[in-house]
Amino acid sequence: MKHKEIVLISGKGGTGKTSMTASLIPYFPKLVIADCDVDAPDLDILLEPKILQKEDFIATAKAVIDSSKCINCGNCINVCRFNALSPGDNTPVVKEVYCEGCNACSLVCSSDAISIAPYKTGEIFDSVTEFGPMIHARLTPGEEVSGRLVSEVRKRGKKKAEETNAEVMLIDGPPGIACNVISSITGANLAIIVTEPTTSGLHDLIRVHDTAKKLKVPTAVIINKDGLSSEYSNKIVSYTETQGIILLGRIPLSNKILDSINNKKIPSINAKDFFISNGWELIINNINKMIYSS
Repeated sequence: MKHKEIVLISGKGGTGKTSMTASLIPYFPKLVIADCDVDAPDLDILLEPKILQKEDFIATAKAVIDSSKCINCGNCINVCRFNALSPGDNTPVVKEVYCEGCNACSLVCSSDAISIAPYKTGEIFDSVTEFGPMIHARLTPGEEVSGRLVSEVRKRGKKKAEETNAEVMLIDGPPGIACNVISSITGANLAIIVTEPTTSGLHDLIRVHDTAKKLKVPTAVIINKDGLSSEYSNKIVSYTETQGIILLGRIPLSNKILDSINNKKIPSINAKDFFISNGWELIINNINKMIYSS
């Protein structure tokens, strides 16, 4: 049987998406874990994975200048549309953050001193946790290829799921609605939107749900930090009812979750009674119903 893919996303950061992802993990016995929040990965803090293999992620190329050949003619500086080259003492200086690897500089170089070389934009890790295999990655700060890195993490996660006969691939997705989110949810069996009862929480829930709807990805909602604002909790409930979205559950605002995170513990294990008393097992049952009926 082909594995099912569940991805947790949020319209904004800080809703508790990763906490909810970690809390789901112990309830799926045959799974692969994928952390696709590559810009700010932190699921590993709670899972403490053992890294089996680390690999550089190469998704772009940058200009490299051979100082032994360069005659400092300035042609490259004049042709660069991205302002990635600036004058230096003996050779132009490449500002890597701006370089698009377009090759224009090497074409006009009068001394054949410039080449376009592969450039490391992140790292991918193949790891193991006490709950199963984990594929995760970290984007180099400032790079803009997170969507491609997310796609690679999912690709490797799928392969790992096939190799291990996993039933579920559980994905901690990125926040927002950019290309990295699209890469994390396209083709998934279920996208669980974690939101919070605030003005921005409701606003961004609507945005990310609209994105998932356009991609025809089934969605459900968890309200985290319930009790923060009864007004906005009610507005979120009303929105899910109007849109026909399944509301999986409401997890109250509690120091028990915060204490678990501070102590690097999975909340649903460290504060098990709290989660069970707030319908966590029903949430798991409803998730299973949704993914196995699709």
